[in-house]
Amino acid sequence: MMSGLQVEKWNTETDGPLNEASMRRKLKGYSCIKYTFPPGTDFPDHTHNVSKKDSIIAGQFRFAMKGREVILQPGDMIEVPAGVVHNASVIGSESVVFFDATK
Repeated sequence: MMSGLQVEKWNTETDGPLNEASMRRKLKGYSCIKYTFPPGTDFPDHTHNVSKKDSIIAGQFRFAMKGREVILQPGDMIEVPAGVVHNASVIGSESVVFFDATK
């Protein structure tokens, strides 16, 4: 697995305990839509018309963009620029709880 994607990590010292309310506080200024994706969910290559920030509350999410791949863990956030091809999938046996955040 290649790393190098800019993943913003949760910091319990500054962000507090990870939960939906604290993630919404950290994403202040963003419009957030919460999704729950069951194990095995796969999102093939696609783009979005707007830039967004994917933010993980629970579970593990494999995310690939620009030829690089990372496993997003709870508390991880990643910027997805508008028009950039990316793909993702839920890994493991736990559902992913996820905020799709846009400005």
